[in-house]
Amino acid sequence: MWFERVASALFYAIASLMITFANKIVLTSYRFSSFQALALGQIGITLILLKILKRSQVINLANFDVKTAWNVVPLAIFYFGNILFGLGGTKSLNLPMFSVLRRFSVLMTMYGELYILKKKKSFSIQFSIYMMIAGAVVAASNDLTFDVYGYTFITLNNFFTAANGIYTKKKLDTMKMGEYDLLYYNALLTLFPMIILSFYSGEVDKLIAYDEWFNPGFWFFFLLSSLMGFILNYSWMLCTRYNSPLTTTVTGCLKNILVTYLGMLIGGDYIFSSLNFVGLTISSVSSNRSQRSKNPKNELKLQ
Repeated sequence: MWFERVASALFYAIASLMITFANKIVLTSYRFSSFQALALGQIGITLILLKILKRSQVINLANFDVKTAWNVVPLAIFYFGNILFGLGGTKSLNLPMFSVLRRFSVLMTMYGELYILKKKKSFSIQFSIYMMIAGAVVAASNDLTFDVYGYTFITLNNFFTAANGIYTKKKLDTMKMGEYDLLYYNALLTLFPMIILSFYSGEVDKLIAYDEWFNPGFWFFFLLSSLMGFILNYSWMLCTRYNSPLTTTVTGCLKNILVTYLGMLIGGDYIFSSLNFVGLTISSVSSNRSQRSKNPKNELKLQ
């Protein structure tokens, strides 16, 4: 059992690292104007790949069922908010601040597990998480690229991440649904709301005016981001199934050490300040300590 825990956590960490950089390159380096359109690309590729894998008999995917879809609606809402505000935050914030502020989702998940799943974590885990948050607060206090929309998006993203993880754990355990089935319903139920939102928010005009449509570099990273959206969500569900929602959320922070420091070079929107850098470092070191405490091999002992 420990192998599944470790392997799923490592799979999720790698996928999370890759999609973070791919999203940032598309939205910032190539100045792609619509994060809703990028979300639609990820949702669309997910549906297409699932159908191809089903027709090729590589996976078992249940046919659409109205009753099942209704039961999954709350999860789809959390998924919708997670992907929408996650991409919005990626576009509005530099990567170091994006990665450090994402650690608030760990705190939200810990409290969600405590009050909803009735699982309390050890003192060492709680201490590491509080240190992570302290570092994030220090970094945010001297963020020279402060963006109110970015901070709002990332706060909502953190909430939906925590809610999505906890609710997914309950559905995987109680409904006996497979990861592919949940991916299918999440993508299908969020496809049309995302299309409607894109039209009503004026994203179509932005797409028409975008001037990089014939740039092969842009298309490479756009398609990579769309493909990684499918891989990320699958790896995230695997990690949540074999571990706890908190383990999954903390595992996402493992890659944030690389994202924090490499992100100072990628995107070109990070402005250095000593206090901000100290806060980033405190939060990164604490997230690494928390990850060691939450080693999936020790999950059974911690719960």
